[in-house]
Amino acid sequence: MINRVVLVGRLTKDVELRYTTSGAVVGSFSLAVNRQFTSANGERETDFINAIIWRKSAENLAQFTHKGSLIGIDGRLQTRNYEDKQGKRVYVTEVIVDNFSLLEPKQGGQVPKQVQQSPTMNQSANPFGASDVNIEDDDLPF
Repeated sequence: MINRVVLVGRLTKDVELRYTTSGAVVGSFSLAVNRQFTSANGERETDFINAIIWRKSAENLAQFTHKGSLIGIDGRLQTRNYEDKQGKRVYVTEVIVDNFSLLEPKQGGQVPKQVQQSPTMNQSANPFGASDVNIEDDDLPF
């Protein structure tokens, strides 16, 4: 079986870090990823994809990025469900991140340090057009 996800997009907000009861760091974030095609009215639509990253990688991602940062992620798709406070079943689909790459220079013209790069990602090429994403708070679905 194969379950791999590779995405390039922009962070919709800063990475949110939390800690498990055993002390493990977990980061959660949403990535805005442009679709390859335009809609009937000529506009490019964007998907907002939730992702989770663990341990030192989570700390590094939170330290080196901010809302709007262009990143590439490599991981696996995971689904889960739970019952909310009203007793309604909630289904969640998210990417569990194994690796990430910083895909644009830091302010000041420095080339980004690649914290963890998957062999399938290339820092100099962006075939997905994700640099076109301009995220405003009003654009977010939540």
